[in-house]
Amino acid sequence: MMPSIPKLPAKSYVLCILLIVVCEISTSEVPRPRGVPLSHNPLYNPAKDFVCLDNSLSIPFSQVNDDYCDCPDASDEPGTSACIHGTFFCMNVGHTSTYISSSRVNDGICDCCDGTDEYVKGKCANNCQELGQSAMKEAARQSELLKAGKQIRASMCEMGIKLKAEKKDKLVIFAAQKIEAEKIMREKEQIKKNIEELESAALEQYRQIEEENKRIKQEEENKKNRQEAEDTFVRFDSNKDGIVEVSELQSLHTFDRDRNGEVTVEEAKYFLNSKDSMSLEDFVVEAWPAMKPFLMLDEGLYKPPQPAGVGEVEEVPINGEEPTTEAEFEEAADEEGVNEEEDEEDEEHPEEEEEHEETNPEVTYDEETQNLIEKATAARSEFTEADQSVRDIQSEITKIEEYLNKDFGPDEAFAPLEGECFDYMDYEYIYRLCPFDKATQQQKSGSSDTRLGSWSKWSNQNYDAMLYDRGQSCWNGPQRSTTVAISCGSENKLTSVSEPNRCEYHFTFETPAACYKATTEGIKDIHDEL
Repeated sequence: MMPSIPKLPAKSYVLCILLIVVCEISTSEVPRPRGVPLSHNPLYNPAKDFVCLDNSLSIPFSQVNDDYCDCPDASDEPGTSACIHGTFFCMNVGHTSTYISSSRVNDGICDCCDGTDEYVKGKCANNCQELGQSAMKEAARQSELLKAGKQIRASMCEMGIKLKAEKKDKLVIFAAQKIEAEKIMREKEQIKKNIEELESAALEQYRQIEEENKRIKQEEENKKNRQEAEDTFVRFDSNKDGIVEVSELQSLHTFDRDRNGEVTVEEAKYFLNSKDSMSLEDFVVEAWPAMKPFLMLDEGLYKPPQPAGVGEVEEVPINGEEPTTEAEFEEAADEEGVNEEEDEEDEEHPEEEEEHEETNPEVTYDEETQNLIEKATAARSEFTEADQSVRDIQSEITKIEEYLNKDFGPDEAFAPLEGECFDYMDYEYIYRLCPFDKATQQQKSGSSDTRLGSWSKWSNQNYDAMLYDRGQSCWNGPQRSTTVAISCGSENKLTSVSEPNRCEYHFTFETPAACYKATTEGIKDIHDEL
């Protein structure tokens, strides 16, 4: 039975491995070319011709790292800057090994912590041990943070799963309620339809009576209007020849529209529809509709509307004077409301309202009809309520379905963040992130919110970035949008906000919901060649 090997602390284990590596390097029979990782060392044998790693070309080994790029894949110049697309390997013993672009070799800037990329002048200090120790401390801190965050995340997952389950249960309940509500709505709709048919039939006789009254009234008004037109025609037909001529209107001061003491031919023709003369029938049809309002104004029948709270005013022409232009005349005619095409129910004329009330009293229905009207009104109200109930239930169903369709990450960890909001303040603005809803900006002075974007989607499958788009448009620019970088944290916190590009915002947000990734890479990668 083999003796057990005592376990060493992780730090001591790493140091032992480093010593072994150093010993291997010092005793290796094949020297490793500059810029080549240990894993590729066997491929660079100085005793043989070098074969490009893509197998495209074979060259003498003397041409490796000769500052001239021979291989298409740049593999013959791992330690120089000859190949523009080549890479240089920094071993960085004690810290994380890495690759840099060949263009950064011997450029005067220390990129490798062991200084091997600046071998020409060799002025770079090797600080890999210090950086490695700092990296290990940071990795340990991140490990503790991850551990604490995972505990909180577990409860968030449990809550998220519970919330979704509750939403699903509510969806089932609302679906059943909707079926019942729709049934009631259809019943109310049928009741409404039946009673409205009875109501309509009962009101039909009243509508017929009302139409007959309107017809009789209209006939009376037409008869009265024609009588006025005929009387006016007879009055204007001074020579009694059955025709009203321009010359006869010129003798009437009433038609002096510009009030210059003379009725011109043009002024007279205006009222005769540009004709020289008219018979009675033409006068009634063509001249009288335009002439009647003007005559009423001239006779002082026009009364301007009174402002609320003001007493009676004198009957004066428009704007204190009689109309003198065609535009003023038409305006006055419109306000008077006597044009044949105007609605006779002008609210600005109380006299006409009184007349309307006297000639068109409110209809009084018999008891049976009145009961039908009341029942129909109640049926319409009940149907409206039932229809609104269905709409309200459907609205709740839609909200739940939208919630269930949202991707809350692995194990529903981000679900508890829905409905919450988190603020970040800088010297001028208050930024707010409401996960799965919106991102906003508000000036500290208290102005209204500016929407920086509405929830759109996760930027990738790693659940480490959210996208909010369709925000308010910038002045003469695109719509605002926001990307939210998600990282592990012991609490939900909006940690920073920036605007790297115009109208494009970048938030950083810490949450335990993101504490599910392993953070041991910092310890593992102290040297990836160990």
